[in-house]
Amino acid sequence: MERARERSIQRIQDLLERSGFYVSDAHGVRPSSFDLAARRDSLLLLIKVLKNIDTLGREEASRLAELGGLFPAVVIIVGETSGTSELEAGVVYSRYDIPILREETLVDLVQKGVPPFLLSAPGGIFARIDGVRLRALREERGLSLGAMAQIAGVSRHSIQLYEEGGGAEVVVVQRVEAYFGEPVAVPVDVLERRTPRTRPTGGTGARGETPREPERPAARSSDPLRANVFARLQGMGWDVVPTVRAPFDAFTRTPEADRVQEILLTAIGNLRTAQHRAEMLRALARVTEQHAMFVVADRGARPSIDGLPVLSVHELARTRDRDELLDEIEEREGT
Repeated sequence: MERARERSIQRIQDLLERSGFYVSDAHGVRPSSFDLAARRDSLLLLIKVLKNIDTLGREEASRLAELGGLFPAVVIIVGETSGTSELEAGVVYSRYDIPILREETLVDLVQKGVPPFLLSAPGGIFARIDGVRLRALREERGLSLGAMAQIAGVSRHSIQLYEEGGGAEVVVVQRVEAYFGEPVAVPVDVLERRTPRTRPTGGTGARGETPREPERPAARSSDPLRANVFARLQGMGWDVVPTVRAPFDAFTRTPEADRVQEILLTAIGNLRTAQHRAEMLRALARVTEQHAMFVVADRGARPSIDGLPVLSVHELARTRDRDELLDEIEEREGT
């Protein structure tokens, strides 16, 4: 099964690269909540590949959604089965608000520019109707709600719901489109960034204002090295978000109030781990158009590995502020 997943990841990476994406492969790092990161222009994707989508738990989905919100990126899961049933091509499934596609559907979407039109929901496969278009077509033909209901094989109330943008079963959509000779279904925008569902923010902002994100508590860790690094970074004014099951240990960013936000994908560990992850972290930084660094306890560590800046805790402690740290990282990125 793992070999089949490996082959699927490789096919998806090849597909994305052929379709003009820059791709970073993170699946070789364990643990990792996503397998591939890919960017094309302003679109950043985080992709997780699963054989059976039912193995996706709420906690892992929450981590994926949080990473998608932090970058920001569109999170997609590519799956093959749900239980013993195969997923259907051209249909968008969902678990914990994360869209799930078959590999063939992803091919149509990113290579051919053909979006899916169908959604899996309790009760079957549905398509969302372009309500404005449906009403215009009905009125052009002089059809009443009752006559339209007979054509579609549903109730008058259902037609009213469709004209308000509701979803319809596939067979209903087929009847309506066959009658009018043109599509009335709305494509599913899989590549739309979704705001992850998080804990309540404690209120809403004034009209026209975006509610402010609650201040995050200080980043903590039971590991002394990580706790030390988190404290040093926060002391410089960085916002540090510890990560779990990610190729890096913290998503480190300048405060949202800053005019230009800088992001550091911060990994922490020993030199051996740095050597193992350097190529992947550097590629991930390039794809996401951010910076990355690896912090180690060892004094006198080499300044970089494969272009990934490496700093010792001692060097981090001597750094006075965010600007000085960024200058140091940018200087080491080319070495």
